[in-house]
Amino acid sequence: MLPFFALAPVPIVPLLVGQTPPAAPPPQEIVIPQTVRPLPGQLDQVPVFNSNSPELIGTEGILLSTFPPTGQQHPEAHLNFGFNGRFDLFAHHVFRALAPDNLTSMYLGVIAYNPSDQPVTIDLLQAASYLSQPDAPFISLPPVVENPLGTIYAGPGSRAMSDVLRGQRQNIFAPQVVVPPRSYQMLLNLPIPVATLDPPLNGRSTLMRLRSNGTIYLASLARLARQDADGNEIPPTLLDWQNILQTGALATPRDRPPTLLDHTAPTQQIIYGRVAGVAIGSRWQARVTDHPAATTLTIPAPGDAFSYGLSTLARGRMGTDQSQTARLRVRYPDTAYEAHGNYGIQYDLSLPLQNPSGQTRRVTIALQTPIKEDRLSQNGLRFFDPLPTQTFFRGTVRLRYTDDQNHPQTRYVHLVQKRGQLGEPLATLTMPPGDRRFVEFSFLYPPDSTPPQVLTISTLDAAENAAENGVESGMENTAENTAENAIKTEQP
Repeated sequence: MLPFFALAPVPIVPLLVGQTPPAAPPPQEIVIPQTVRPLPGQLDQVPVFNSNSPELIGTEGILLSTFPPTGQQHPEAHLNFGFNGRFDLFAHHVFRALAPDNLTSMYLGVIAYNPSDQPVTIDLLQAASYLSQPDAPFISLPPVVENPLGTIYAGPGSRAMSDVLRGQRQNIFAPQVVVPPRSYQMLLNLPIPVATLDPPLNGRSTLMRLRSNGTIYLASLARLARQDADGNEIPPTLLDWQNILQTGALATPRDRPPTLLDHTAPTQQIIYGRVAGVAIGSRWQARVTDHPAATTLTIPAPGDAFSYGLSTLARGRMGTDQSQTARLRVRYPDTAYEAHGNYGIQYDLSLPLQNPSGQTRRVTIALQTPIKEDRLSQNGLRFFDPLPTQTFFRGTVRLRYTDDQNHPQTRYVHLVQKRGQLGEPLATLTMPPGDRRFVEFSFLYPPDSTPPQVLTISTLDAAENAAENGVESGMENTAENTAENAIKTEQP
């Protein structure tokens, strides 16, 4: 597998013994004058069981329950929401060893209950669940790497989203789960182990696309592994999970409560909060055209560009006045007001590009991570050079288009972007006068990323054409990123 651009080796300059490495220059801002347009379309109405708080599990208990509160020992932990038909399940949690001498695994369980007198069948359409270690460590990857087989990833969220984007169901999941009348059944019963890790910290990301033929209730739960007579860890049983559900309280420690809708909070102290609730919206599909009545998207003039916001959110709408955040139907009072970040939500965008001019144009398509703003302060997008160390996006995107040789292409590309990164072209199209070219761009917004991003369509001018030709003939690109799991104050 080769990256889209040929990556030249990074030159290694040895340091003398005792020599201090030169300090990296501070990031400088670059302003690219261009418009950011609201994204057409909207989220669908598919409910999403979204379990992301507490992100760091410290105790056994309930992470998220949509069961009715009646008869439960801690009714405040149950949100009373039934799922019927299509729905998604997203869970992203981390566990750190309770003590240096206690390396017991924490199990993550998702239990389903059928309140009716008839069996309910749950179809697992796509599903994936991965650990940080050993399944998908946060490794250093170049900014752009071709990923045709799904073997390139950095972190469990990156890997799980790549699988589901390809329509896969991991082999640890059955195609169907049948829940008998007035009975319970497990959808997930997997460990977050720490015993062999240094530091003893691990995480698990899970995404499942599901369909039921009747109403069910769901709960995600945490329970420490027990040991058998030989000292081996054994997973919790269905009865163990039922006991946690019926008698357990909300797991702790609780994440920082959100301030976003507190209009008295200073803007520099925004806390989005982590999500624990039922969000409405699993997919954003849009045909991106010049205006709602149009059938094509006119390419920019030479040297110009325009962008469409992706996963825009309150205080980060990039001048569009559009927040794409999924609304929460039910939530806990100390968790996020909305599903900021849209983790696990799929974007499917169709771009019917048209060159109406009398000249051949070179058009590029790129994903970018500009500096977050609500209103564009500089009449354009702001980027950094050199880049800071914080990684803001890591995940796989899919492009479908017809290339310049009239061959259909489907490409999966893994991207890693820092905060303020311009991003490299993912596709370059040579469009003769009057040419029309249909491009599809899809991805699932990956956990461990920070919104917003933008999708940018640019038309090269003469100088950029020359530079682009240089890249294609082997121009050096020595940029590499370190995939860090940084915790950021504003990170959703």
